[in-house]
Amino acid sequence: MKARLPPTIAIATIAAAPLLLSDYYIILMNYIGLASLVALGLVLLTGVAGLTSFGQAAFVGLGAYATAVVTTRYGWSPWLGLAVGLALTATAALLLGFIMLRLSDQYLPLGTIAWGISIYFAFGNLVFLGEHSGIPGIPPISLFGWIIDTGWRLYFVIWLAVLLALLAARNLLDSRIGRAIRTLNGHARMAESFGVDTGRLKIIVFVYSALLASLAGWLYAHFLRYVSPSPFGINAGIDYLFMAVIGGSGHIWGAVAGASILTLLKEWLKDVLPHLLGHNGNYEIIVFGLLVVFLLHRTSGGLMPFLVRMFPGGQRLVRPTAAALLPQRPQPARDETLLVIDRVSKSFGAVDAVSELSFELKAGGIVGLIGPNGAGKSTVFNLATGLLPVTAGSILFRGQRIERLGSREIAELGIARTFQHPNLLADRSALENAAIGAHLRGEGGLIAASLRLERAVEARLRGEAAQQLDRVGLGANLHDAAGSLPLGSQRLLEIARALCADPLLLLLDEPAAGLRHLEKQALAALLRDLRDDGVSILLVEHDMNFLMGLADRVLVMEFGRLIADGSPHAIQSDPAVLEAYLGVAA
Repeated sequence: MKARLPPTIAIATIAAAPLLLSDYYIILMNYIGLASLVALGLVLLTGVAGLTSFGQAAFVGLGAYATAVVTTRYGWSPWLGLAVGLALTATAALLLGFIMLRLSDQYLPLGTIAWGISIYFAFGNLVFLGEHSGIPGIPPISLFGWIIDTGWRLYFVIWLAVLLALLAARNLLDSRIGRAIRTLNGHARMAESFGVDTGRLKIIVFVYSALLASLAGWLYAHFLRYVSPSPFGINAGIDYLFMAVIGGSGHIWGAVAGASILTLLKEWLKDVLPHLLGHNGNYEIIVFGLLVVFLLHRTSGGLMPFLVRMFPGGQRLVRPTAAALLPQRPQPARDETLLVIDRVSKSFGAVDAVSELSFELKAGGIVGLIGPNGAGKSTVFNLATGLLPVTAGSILFRGQRIERLGSREIAELGIARTFQHPNLLADRSALENAAIGAHLRGEGGLIAASLRLERAVEARLRGEAAQQLDRVGLGANLHDAAGSLPLGSQRLLEIARALCADPLLLLLDEPAAGLRHLEKQALAALLRDLRDDGVSILLVEHDMNFLMGLADRVLVMEFGRLIADGSPHAIQSDPAVLEAYLGVAA
């Protein structure tokens, strides 16, 4: 397959390098491998999860200094030094993650810069770390009696670690937890509404990327046999981030591509510029910066997307099939009281978006919620699904109060929703987007995903997603990118994603917007089938012809208050409704 050609060439080059390259270039390849490990962590953290960090060099330093101290001061094995370094790094990353990942927008990268600078100065000022003189005499790694004390011997260890890390990252992203990680980049609220614990997941990715950096630091220390603070400063942290961005921050092989480009480019400029300019100086920094700007301008998404376009094609797209169906919830008895909104109010400052709102929903019906723009309909959805806290009042679902629960807990109880504006991972397939809805119906953590131990569960989740896409009429679009679908199909995709959650109550926010007449008829038929299957539906819609021919009951809101509640026929002739929509004169 053409899309596999660049990684295949890269692996072949790595394998053949010791036979073809001089000692100098083997050492250079070692530096590229070490940088690739750190950049891979940033691909996951920044490129996939959308969390920018400039402090990865500090984690490299923790791994390097930890093994340097325990092997030179206490005579421990380098492998124990690795364990100490990873434990220390995990502890530091957990503490920092709990503090810094609460920051948003520009404050998170600023926080990582501050952390990186503080650790750098700690390395240079602590006496037991050798201050700025560093720690010499670090012993080499030994493996089954084989002393790994030369550049070409360590080459195999470094690149084996890189290839294993790349394989683990690929497995991770091709899994249930990998889909959840992708939602962190701008879609956290959507993910929470389907049961993804985004706060916990951010910390997991942060620690994972820090451990990769610590592993690189351990290898670095036993490669050079000496550590000092200079390689772990903020400039190194910026370089690592550049590597991830230039290589392609959304592609795992972008870490290797970016590390190769920046490392080779710096070395090449150091050799070439003095000959061109006739004297020494720091001109390579100037030229390097200009070349990086040029690269980012020409390939804004990094090098790997450019290579993917050059080598189109890829793995054969296969329709997923599940060996066993996912377990389903027992549906409530028809006419059981499902949702109770009791004198609920929501204020934003001096504005009352919802005011003293009360109504009940029975199981097994389709209820329409209508009103002019700004009436508070979407706010009601956000309150019922935990995306917004109520100001006053209570919300009960099957007798349990949920107004103080978070979105994840409410999703577990059986409420699923769509959004007023489609909230999808635009560059991922319809199948992957739909499978996000089944997140709570699977299991398996980061280690199981990295080792590919949850493939049976993953097959069942994808099988469920394919089944629900068929159900809404998108069976022919399983592998199409969600962002390439027309608006009407994106809304149907959101319904399929919600159905993957196996809901008891389905909240649909303007599902017919953007659909053509025949598509609306098909959607109405689908919603009636869902009602007949026991799924209860609360529907916000502006197309009155569509809604009135579908709903069993209609609620009308105006300025956050309920002004009418009745059958579609009664609502169409209600004076208060006519006044709200058409004005007093009409």
